[in-house]
Amino acid sequence: MSLASKITLTGSVAFAVGIVSYVHYKQYSDREQLHQGVLNDIERRQRRKAENLYNLQKQIDLTKQLKKSQYDSSDVT
Repeated sequence: MSLASKITLTGSVAFAVGIVSYVHYKQYSDREQLHQGVLNDIERRQRRKAENLYNLQKQIDLTKQLKKSQYDSSDVT
């Protein structure tokens, strides 16, 4: 086998190994990004739920105040 053919074979093998390694790395990276997206969605849902519960409690408190003020004003009349 000549020196040129050995260099060509070595270069081809190195190129193939590089491509396979890149594909595996890219696949792993994409999978991690998808998983991070799921975690972000769960966190966003929990924040929205907490905000909705806060707004609901605030609405309940306002309703109680309104009913109390209506009750107080009806007693005065």
